[in-house]
Amino acid sequence: MSGVAVVINPISGTPRRHDGPAARRALAERVVREAGGTPYVTVTEASGHARALAAEAVARGDALVVAWGGDGTVNEVANALAFTETALGIVAAGSGNGLAFDLGLPRTPEAALRLAIGGATRRIDAGEVDGSPFFNLAGIGLDASIAARFARRGAGRRGLAAYAQITFSEVLRYQPASYQIECDGETLDRRALFIALANSRQYGNGALIAPRARLDDGRFEVVVVEPHSLARMAVRLPSLFRGTLVDSPGLVMRSSTRLRVSAEAPIAFHVDGEPRLGGTTIEVRIHAGALSVRTP
Repeated sequence: MSGVAVVINPISGTPRRHDGPAARRALAERVVREAGGTPYVTVTEASGHARALAAEAVARGDALVVAWGGDGTVNEVANALAFTETALGIVAAGSGNGLAFDLGLPRTPEAALRLAIGGATRRIDAGEVDGSPFFNLAGIGLDASIAARFARRGAGRRGLAAYAQITFSEVLRYQPASYQIECDGETLDRRALFIALANSRQYGNGALIAPRARLDDGRFEVVVVEPHSLARMAVRLPSLFRGTLVDSPGLVMRSSTRLRVSAEAPIAFHVDGEPRLGGTTIEVRIHAGALSVRTP
């Protein structure tokens, strides 16, 4: 076995003392060595560092790079691996872990590491919003606002509880905007709470925003959620977790390979939870089979 790179985000999720960077590094080195590989284990120090470390691994000739962190860490590592033969492994340690859960990966670190080393290799698609790749979900509107607030939190102030708190706060204060959406020859003018752009089915934690999405079908799903009252949102919440959301009044669902979204003001969006700001028009496209990932 050749070298195996493991890129650890020390602030992902809510690490406890026995699960801090040193413990994660030790576990990764042990598992890789037991599998007969040479471990290259590194800990990120700033935004963008995971991508740089993964690019170094590709240049070194490593066949596998494991991203140990949340969706943002996975996005950075996958950015460096897309359109190469180097495979991505994931140890899910974030607040959502949408891509890892949709792939059916183990939830314990040691099992996830062993699966990354010994699992099957599968090619999946990559989305792109104005030059920013995404592998799980991108979004415009409310979820972009939530992502921006969550990203401003420092170490020790993350985790699912913090994400839920921010989400509830933003739902109460967020003002929907009007968009023109051009999707495979169809033009929709909608006032939207948010627009989800889904390569996989879920945000994570079982919230299935795009039940029809498939990671390797060469398409992404567009889900436009129009403004709802809190009572109506509460009524629809069970459908989100059952995976039974369907195209219906106030909820538009389309499958696409290219999309253009326009608004009067610059459009805030996120890619796998990482906030971005575009112009008044943004373009979305899909790259079929762009990334190799290790799966059960």
